[in-house]
Amino acid sequence: MLVLAIDTSTPAVTAGVVSLSASSPDPVSPDAVSPDTVETLAVRVTVNPRAHAEVLTPHVLECLAEAGLTPADLNAVVVGVGPGPYTGLRVGMATGAAFGDALGVPVYGVCSLDAIAAAVPTTQSLLVVTDARRREIYWARYDGGVRVEGPAVNSAGDVDPSPSTLIAGSASHVDFFDLPVDPAETPSPAGLVTVAAREILAGSVPAPLEPLYLRRPDAKTLAERGK
Repeated sequence: MLVLAIDTSTPAVTAGVVSLSASSPDPVSPDAVSPDTVETLAVRVTVNPRAHAEVLTPHVLECLAEAGLTPADLNAVVVGVGPGPYTGLRVGMATGAAFGDALGVPVYGVCSLDAIAAAVPTTQSLLVVTDARRREIYWARYDGGVRVEGPAVNSAGDVDPSPSTLIAGSASHVDFFDLPVDPAETPSPAGLVTVAAREILAGSVPAPLEPLYLRRPDAKTLAERGK
C-alpha cells in the first residue's frame, strides 16, 4: 500500500509518501501493526507557520517524484486533524481531501498528537505537547502507546506531568516540564500512517474528516463581534 501523509497542525508543513505492508501478527497483540511494516519513501518538511498553503502541494509533488511515483499510484491518504490552529488545519485537511477525491482513494484523519506518540519507541507513560499559542499547549498522555488522556488545551502550568516519565513534542514547550525529552517534535509521515495502519490494511471506510480545534477560531463574523 502506498500512502500519502500530510500534516499542518503545527508550524511544520509536512508531507510524505509511505509504503505500508502487512506483517505477521504479534502473538501478544494480534491487532498490532509492527513498526517494520511502515517505510518512508520520501518526506518534505518546512517549518513556517505562514507557508502552509504555499508549500504543501509542492511538497506532495516533490515526494511523489522522489519516490518515482505518480498520484495514480497512491492507495490512501492520511491527514493529521489536529489539535491545531484553524488556518493550518484547514489547509492540510482540504488538500488531503482533494487528493483523495481526485484519485478515488480513502482519506483517513488521525489525531496529530497520536502521530507524534507513534514515533516514540517506548512503553513508558508519555506526555505529548504542541504549541496552542496564547501561552497554552495542546497535550495528550499515552500509556504503552495508547492514548489515555486528552487531547486537550491548557496552560502548561495546569497540566500535571505525572504519572508521565517521558515527554515529546514542541521543542519550545517540552522544557516547561521536568521530564526526559524524546526528540520527536512534530507528526512524521511514518507516525501518521502508523496510527491509521490497521484501518488502511483492513480496507475500512474512513470516518468523515473532523478537525480537532478544541477551541473557537480567532476570526469572528461581524455578528459575533457585535455580541
